[in-house]
Amino acid sequence: MRLLTNDTWREMLSRAIDRAFVRHKCCLAAFVYMPEHVHLLVWPEPDGSEIEDLLKAVKRPYSYRVKQLLIANRSSLLEHLTVRQRPGVMTFRYWQEGPGYDRNLTEPETILASIDYIHMNPVRRGLCPTAIDWRWSSAGFYLNDGKQVDDALPTIHGLPFEILNDKGAPGI
Repeated sequence: MRLLTNDTWREMLSRAIDRAFVRHKCCLAAFVYMPEHVHLLVWPEPDGSEIEDLLKAVKRPYSYRVKQLLIANRSSLLEHLTVRQRPGVMTFRYWQEGPGYDRNLTEPETILASIDYIHMNPVRRGLCPTAIDWRWSSAGFYLNDGKQVDDALPTIHGLPFEILNDKGAPGI
């Protein structure tokens, strides 16, 4: 469902990402929020958590906060997002069931290509003419020499030095 279409919820997701990344000692290299999905390119610190634990720490508190907003506003969307988990058990489900798609990237060329893919998502979908025009991505961070460009976005840490040193910054 196209649930990430309002700025309030997107900002809430940014804060959930920030809290989880600090707690789980992970860094955000790149991201994009699309109306119905999210891409995160993450690198854990040496003593960082497993990606599965990081994602749970983002998803659970965020979906709880969304549910509380829906309840407070008596939104009909609450009913649409409440599904039968098993007979007699109803569950609020904001996120699609399953772990998502993840993979380990080790080659600088692959990492940079993934960042370009992430940034071009809204352009390919026709949501904006260029990657930098989509507010809800890390494209501006890379175009602005690694400076945070918008407080509504999650904290972007960029890439480990060895990747940047080897291949340069991703294209936008």
